[in-house]
Amino acid sequence: MTQQSLADYADQGDPIAAPDGTCLFRPGDEGRAFLIVQSGVVRVEQTNAAGRTVVLYRVRAGDSCVLTTTCLLSGRPYSGYGYAEGAVTAVAISAARFQALMGRDAGFRELVFRGFAQRVGELTDVIDALLLHRTDLKLARWLSGQPAKVARTQQDIAQELGTAREVVSRTLKSFERSGWIAVERGTITVLDPAALENHGLQDGV
Repeated sequence: MTQQSLADYADQGDPIAAPDGTCLFRPGDEGRAFLIVQSGVVRVEQTNAAGRTVVLYRVRAGDSCVLTTTCLLSGRPYSGYGYAEGAVTAVAISAARFQALMGRDAGFRELVFRGFAQRVGELTDVIDALLLHRTDLKLARWLSGQPAKVARTQQDIAQELGTAREVVSRTLKSFERSGWIAVERGTITVLDPAALENHGLQDGV
């Protein structure tokens, strides 16, 4: 018997499509539907009062969103943002249908809670990284896993790592002086991924 997946419940909802950059939800929005992503990626992030943004996780094909699940189960509004990265297609299961499936379908309930638990684990990792590890180590590890040409702005990278653009800028200049990267406007060339990886493996403080 094949293992069930959320994709098996696509007929329980309505298809939706969102172009790149669409804001799918924002703080204060009510949870109106349980989304099952079919293609594309939804980036989920949070912004504090000072304007600092951190990427919490990404929802890919077959995944569900822990913030959406939380909203539907608790009745509380969204506390973060969800943006389409590239064109996104998904199935939207209405809140009423979601509650009905949770009540009567043990397989669906298991899939929802399994996805929820996985995302909570990822969020714990994000919090751990923010609290315990230096930005230079996080940035070195991130760059060592990228292609040779990284077409991202410093603001994009700061958002990805949950830090300030100025911190990323200073760290990149330090890496450039070490000969590990070359920085141009909107592009970073990784020259020595091994050195970046070794630097990133140090213990953070």
